[in-house]
Amino acid sequence: MTHSEELGLFTDVATMMADAARTVVRPWFRRDVTVDDKKDASPVTIADRSAERVMRAILAERLPDHGVFGEEFGHENAEAPWQWLLDPVDGTRAFVTGRPMFGTLIALCHHGVPVLGLLDQPVLNERWLGVKGQPTQFSSPLGGRPATRQNVALEAAEMSCTSPEMLELAPHTGWKTLKACAKRMTWGGDCYAYGLLALGQIDLIAECDMNPWDWAALVPVIEGAGGVITAWDGTPLRMDGDRTVLAAGSASLHQQAVATLQADR
Repeated sequence: MTHSEELGLFTDVATMMADAARTVVRPWFRRDVTVDDKKDASPVTIADRSAERVMRAILAERLPDHGVFGEEFGHENAEAPWQWLLDPVDGTRAFVTGRPMFGTLIALCHHGVPVLGLLDQPVLNERWLGVKGQPTQFSSPLGGRPATRQNVALEAAEMSCTSPEMLELAPHTGWKTLKACAKRMTWGGDCYAYGLLALGQIDLIAECDMNPWDWAALVPVIEGAGGVITAWDGTPLRMDGDRTVLAAGSASLHQQAVATLQADR
């Protein structure tokens, strides 16, 4: 199988998993679902667990030699060079409060490097697909084009972060200076905010306390739309990294953001 054929197969499998997860998650939206608290106090529902189970079943059937690392059910075949990272409902707080600012994240990593990423919003029927080295694809009944905003200075940047509480766990307080330098800060969004950055609606995102399944799918999506996504210090995101994530619509804005974050260390 050629490299192109291999990527085509993996894309088909990712799409199949996203379709299945959408079918599972959407009927539970704005329904009376039981919310359980995990050990880290984060919420989880039947939608999270059911969606991950169906995605794992597809991988077991189609790509049994691949590893899988899911938020709800842990790691299987951890030594495999190809690893799928699954977050069935990224933004469960938004999901359980009836806000469509959540998504299903599916990533494929090769030796720890994300090569394919899919972000699906099952209620709005929106989907971003990124493959390393290729332009990001986007489909939505609401419109939009996958291209980040270029030539935006930090003082004109629309900045976003999921929650102030997340930043209480930051390794340093440079984000306060970054926030003060940006044009405006908007809270909320989880993975959906990264999709908006890939559409040029948001320019800058700085977050921390991020697990690999939270960011791996976003790397090909952001890069394929013309943006940059790294840790706060500008280094590539790693499975064993410091859990910080900085995404910017352009290389120049990313450089300004990294310099601002590091100035207050």
